[in-house]
Amino acid sequence: MRAIRYEAAGGVVVDGALVLVLQRPSRDEVRLPKGHVEKGESAKETALREVAEESGYDDLETVADLGKQTVEFDYKGAHVVRDERYFLMRPKSLHCTERKKNELQFIPDWLLWDDALSALSFEAERAWVRRAREANSE
Repeated sequence: MRAIRYEAAGGVVVDGALVLVLQRPSRDEVRLPKGHVEKGESAKETALREVAEESGYDDLETVADLGKQTVEFDYKGAHVVRDERYFLMRPKSLHCTERKKNELQFIPDWLLWDDALSALSFEAERAWVRRAREANSE
């Protein structure tokens, strides 16, 4: 089995009691926004870019670095190792930018903390929301 390793970064965006999640009906998933760290880009820059691209929300402030974790899984005949870094973010406004056609697969949704934890498809992303909730209450 071939191995793939890459870095990704994303954001847990919160607005009061609400958490931004992305519905992905084509895969019957609920996810957090994140994506590949591009060459020459910091994890924080990636996280802000990916949140804007996938959700449309582009007027955000980074509140805290939630740390790193490594996730491993098998996908399409490959063993994937992804080093993830997430940031706690808050909207400065609810301004949205127009999303690219390929990002329309994601439907942004604001859920209460507990509802977001229940809805997210993957435990690794629920762990990020729990970290964000703790950092948000400090």
